[in-house]
Amino acid sequence: MKAKPGSNRSGLLGGGNWIVDQVKIIDVFPQRERLANISSQSEGTGGAPYNVLVDLARLGAPFPLIGAGLVGKDLLGTQILEDCKRQGIDPKFIRATSEAPTSYTDVMTEANGGVRTFFHCRGANALWDGKDLDFSKTKAKIFHLGYLLLLDALDKEDKKYGTKAAALLAAAQEAGLKTSVDTVSEDSDRFTKIVTPALKYVDYCILNEIEAGKTTGFKIRKPDGKLDTVSLRHAAGALLQCGVKELVVIHFPEGGFARTRDGKDSWQSSLNLPQKYIAGTAGAGDAFCSGVLLGLHEGWDLQRCLLTGVCVAAASLSNPTCTQGVGKLEAALALAKKYKPRPPLEPEF
Repeated sequence: MKAKPGSNRSGLLGGGNWIVDQVKIIDVFPQRERLANISSQSEGTGGAPYNVLVDLARLGAPFPLIGAGLVGKDLLGTQILEDCKRQGIDPKFIRATSEAPTSYTDVMTEANGGVRTFFHCRGANALWDGKDLDFSKTKAKIFHLGYLLLLDALDKEDKKYGTKAAALLAAAQEAGLKTSVDTVSEDSDRFTKIVTPALKYVDYCILNEIEAGKTTGFKIRKPDGKLDTVSLRHAAGALLQCGVKELVVIHFPEGGFARTRDGKDSWQSSLNLPQKYIAGTAGAGDAFCSGVLLGLHEGWDLQRCLLTGVCVAAASLSNPTCTQGVGKLEAALALAKKYKPRPPLEPEF
């Protein structure tokens, strides 16, 4: 018997990329055949489910956290599984394979401004097709899948659903879970082919402005770099027209925007952080996503969800790794009192 969405359900099941980030702080990103100096190095989490679940654990989310995906039978894979257990994340749907190494990324972060460049090994993530994920064996309320465009097996074509990822999301919905997706900020023309089919089976679509623009064809920034709020709203509407069932959330350095299926818009400015506060921007998008998903799981109003998102993102910016800057929810929300949100975003008409 099919369960009703949300009935007797609690928890977030995160599936997709499991990555170990090697974060290196450099003085400048060099031209080819030139030198850059590494001033420090740290190791952290990477990938949508890993980052979001760890952020939720650190925030003190009052519901179960479950991981799904594939790691290698190696030291990094063992490290991920042990870290999940230490954080209170159930890794029962994370398998280990000898066919590929655990995925990792060298994150080159410029000391001035925190801009980062990624050198990525896809590893075991490229093999995960989700076939081993039995949704009848979880009582989770939300299934968060990411990153589309960086999961080779799931990005493949499916005759019935369009992509294998779309089929997996459809199975989650059929089992009674709400679905959420994120994608990677890739510089390509694959968004329409790979992201769009999945949107028909998505309840919550959470993207940044680059990904939303690439998927819909709208230019969300003006030639001078300023946010084009008209195009932003058009992009959100286009994502809903692609089939997103309940909510589109688009985040950007200036804040976040949400549009519901019934056309309600919500805006939230980011916090006015001093430049010296920002140690690195890696993981800020997933931190924002974790804050929003926490609120959606708990049934908060959209404005509260967005404010939580920008506060958790602000906390993440204090550390060069993706998740180590995030602490308890109360500490993240206190940042809004300390630094205050930027002036309200003024939508243009």
